[in-house]
Amino acid sequence: MNENLIRLNKYLSEAGYCSRRAADKLIDAGRVTINGEVPEMGTKVSPDDVVCVDGKEVKNNKNKFVYLAFNKPIGIVCTTDTRVEKDNIIDFINYPKRIFPIGRLDKPSEGLIFLTDDGDIVNKILRASNNHEKEYIVTVDKPISQTFIERMANGVPIMDTVTKKCYVEKLDSHTFKIILTQGLNRQIRRMCEYLNYEVQTLKRVRIMNILLDVPVGKYREFTDSELKELNTLLEESTKTFVPKSHSRRSK
Repeated sequence: MNENLIRLNKYLSEAGYCSRRAADKLIDAGRVTINGEVPEMGTKVSPDDVVCVDGKEVKNNKNKFVYLAFNKPIGIVCTTDTRVEKDNIIDFINYPKRIFPIGRLDKPSEGLIFLTDDGDIVNKILRASNNHEKEYIVTVDKPISQTFIERMANGVPIMDTVTKKCYVEKLDSHTFKIILTQGLNRQIRRMCEYLNYEVQTLKRVRIMNILLDVPVGKYREFTDSELKELNTLLEESTKTFVPKSHSRRSK
């Protein structure tokens, strides 16, 4: 029977209610009950227990998660707080089930972002040490020099650190492709600013094995093969990360 017990924060995460970190805050605030009782942090629950948040039951339908690939338009904000932001991603999509974005894509940017109700996969993808590839197409305000490409690829000092080495390729006079394994705030824009370039457009076209292939403002569900490969990549990355491509990323 003990094999069926899981920690309360994991239960809420797997139920798609929120991330484990957010669940810990709800538990600490006394907003979560198990069978009508306020539990202690770290309490485990069984499939027969009734878990409620603010008096409303949260059911864990573990195998019925939603995984969406969404092409975020410029001007939409990646937040679940619909009270704060008018142009938020949740209201824009208006999905019939409670979902939340994985990571962020800033307001002036567009492109691929994942949305799900699977809190467990959120934790795995956001774990910084996992080095998940994210690919972007960027246009800047003036011609791109070879020096710019080399400096972007070898690391730029921003936000009291130096960015990781990455793959950068010039596509035309004002456009380049960059593949990051980091997620610093406004990273590409800050890197360009440091080198005296200004980003004009920024589009994310790939996250790990998922490609952007839907029109702006539209979404689709992951295919079974995509989800299977994604889970394989996540399983591998929680152990030891070994780059599979883009050898120019070597240290």
